[in-house]
This record gives sequence, structure tokens and C-alpha cells, in this order.
Amino acid sequence: MSKELFEQFRKNLAVKNSDEISKSYRQVTEKLNEKYYDSDSATLHCRQVGSYGRHTAVDGVSDLDMAFALPWSVYDRFQKYENNKQSSLLGEIRMALKDRFPNHTVRAQQQVVSVDFTDYIVEVLPVFEHEDGSYTYPDANDGGSWESCDPVAEIDEINRLNQDKNYNLKRLCKMVRAWKNDHGVPMKGMLIDTLCYQFIKSTTDYDKESYSAYGEMCRDFFAYLVEIDEDKEQWRAPGSGSIVTKSGRFHPKAKKALWRLQEALDDSGVAHERWSTVFGEHFPEYVDQEKQQAITEGRLRNTEQFIGQKFKLDIQYNLRIDCSVKNEGDRLRNLMSRIMTYRIPKERELTFWVAETDVPPPYKIYWKVKNVGPESIARNMIRGDIRMDSGSHQVTERSSFQGDHYVECFAVKENVCVARSRIVVPI
Repeated sequence: MSKELFEQFRKNLAVKNSDEISKSYRQVTEKLNEKYYDSDSATLHCRQVGSYGRHTAVDGVSDLDMAFALPWSVYDRFQKYENNKQSSLLGEIRMALKDRFPNHTVRAQQQVVSVDFTDYIVEVLPVFEHEDGSYTYPDANDGGSWESCDPVAEIDEINRLNQDKNYNLKRLCKMVRAWKNDHGVPMKGMLIDTLCYQFIKSTTDYDKESYSAYGEMCRDFFAYLVEIDEDKEQWRAPGSGSIVTKSGRFHPKAKKALWRLQEALDDSGVAHERWSTVFGEHFPEYVDQEKQQAITEGRLRNTEQFIGQKFKLDIQYNLRIDCSVKNEGDRLRNLMSRIMTYRIPKERELTFWVAETDVPPPYKIYWKVKNVGPESIARNMIRGDIRMDSGSHQVTERSSFQGDHYVECFAVKENVCVARSRIVVPI
């Protein structure tokens, strides 16, 4: 059972629009080759980097990175500039790409020039390649400077260990991304890949294992994650040794994932539900007998929507929502922490609001109220539609019928969901 589920899970995570992405890469490359090499090549001097280049990206990836190697004569030309050489170089590339994509937003930002293709953004890192394969690239911050990176070494080392470990490294990276996106964990892709690399390298338990052992492998990875010192801020990227930093706390949500993964292994009866809770909407759906019968008989109206179907997912920031229960005298989280068996009485007014977020404005807030359980099915009310916030950053509901429902909140910036939060509502 678990083998088939995790094999389908891996297929569900595969990037679905790879042909469209490749076309965009080729168009950008053609224009830059035309300008800097008098060539019409769609492939020369371009290297896919970032999670897409490392083949650890998942469906819905919103930021696509490419390195474009410029002639060293361009470096010599900009070195003669008196003021911010790096900003001037990025500006020149921006003008070239704006000429090619006049109807798209093209920005020069810090180290890259980005082209917004609506469903995703291609970020072009202009580089000058050294004989050892490493790059010098421009950083326009603080007056400008030249910096070094080696993404090819990172790709090569991840590829090497992935092959040595029966292709389990990249699959683990993708499954962890699904968890990160579903639970709103502020972890950047390079940190996920670095931690998965270190875990897989540290054990021989999964050198020859495959899908049937992924329940145990994921459990052991999250145990590894939980054991990391919470004060640790930096790691070294595989291959390049570049510094990788964390952008927020991941321990609390990693601990919850570990509990659920262990429960899945301890009790096969709840395994699918626990795995679905950890990994989210990309995990293969299981429809229980009661729900299936309601669907077959046409009694079930299911309006559930998923944020990953409406927007691209790239969780980068923190978001926390809270809930007050009218006439209960306290917030829901406090009531649940004080009274382990607490359930909200029926017909109570519930107010949910954004209690904390570090998402830089502007952004939009969306809400999802999900009803679950036998009474939801009996009443033909499986809710779960996603609605835009009215502007108050809060929403009011009523506790209508029994079940462990939940409310989710999403922060969407430039058509990308960059933060999310969920709160369980036991009625």
C-alpha cells in the first residue's frame, strides 16, 4: 500500500509545465546570445541553476533561476565605470530583455534580472565563468561588488550522492518541499536540499531502498531535523561550501510532522490520513467508504479548493492566525492548551484574524474554511472554497456542526502564495 502511494506521490510532485519553462529559458538565452555573442543559439552560455537546475523543484515552482555566462570583455568594459558597475551591468541586461519581452515585467534586482512570465518568474544571474567552473557575478547592493558562487559544483555533488543512494536524495527533497508548502514553513529550497543531503549522506539505511521504505525514510529525516540545534543559523551547501542560512523557525512544525509520521507507521488504519496531513494536497487522495457512497449517490457537494491550484506556491515568510470564541472568555489556542479535550460548543461565533506576519506589503490575504466529518457529509456541506479577504484581515464563522474542522489563511504576493497558516477548529 505505502509503495504505491509514495510512487504516485512522486509523480504528483513532478513539474507539469516543463515544456513551457524550457521555451522561456530558450527565449531569454536567444536574446542574450544575440546581444553578447552575435549568435542565435537558444542553449549556449546558459545553465539552469537553483532548485530547477538541481532537479529538486516540485510542481508549481514559481522562481526559476538561470546563469548566463557573459564574455570577459563585458567585465572589462564595466570595470571602467566609475559608479556602481554592477548596477549598470544589470541595467543593460534589463534593457535587452525588455526589448525582447515588451509586454512582460522585467526588473533589475540586486544580483539578477527577472522576467515575469505570469505563471513563473525567470531570474537571470549574469556571470563570468572561471576555468574551474565557478562564477563571478554582480551584486548591486551597497554601492556594488563582485561576488563568487559555484552552483554547478552544487548540482554535480547532489547528482553524485543521488545516484549513490538509489535516487532517494532528490525524491526526499521534493517530499520535504511538499510539507514546507502545505504547512507554511519558511525554508528556502537550498536549505531543504542541504539538510536532505546531509541526512542521506549520514545514513546507509536507505542506500538500496525505494518507495516501500519512504514512510520510514521521511520519519527518520524529520527526526534528524528535530535534533538540529534550534539556535543554528548556518550550514554549508554541498559541493560549493557556500553559506546557507535559515529564514525562520522550522522546529515546531517539524516536530508535529514527526509525530504524525510515527503514528502512520504505528497504526496502518490511520497511515494514509497522517501522510496526507503531513504532505498536503499532492499526496494521493484516499476516499473512505462513507464519502465514496455519498459521491456515488450524488448526495455530496464538495466545494473544496486548493491554494496550489489557484496560485504558485513558494513559502518564504511567516504567518500566524488566531481565533477567538465568543462567550468562551479566551482564545482558541489557549482553551485547547488548558483543556486537552476541549471542543467548541455549537452555535458559537468564531473570529479568525492575522495575528502575525512578516510578509512585506503589498500582498493579499485569502481564507479557506474546511468542514470535515460524518455530519458534513450528512448535511451535504463539505466546504473548502478559497475566498479573498475583505480588507480587514479577519473572517467570522459559526460553529455549526461536529467535527475537527480547520481554517487556513494565505498571503499572496504577485500571484504567488508566500506564507500560510492553519488552525484546527474542534467542534
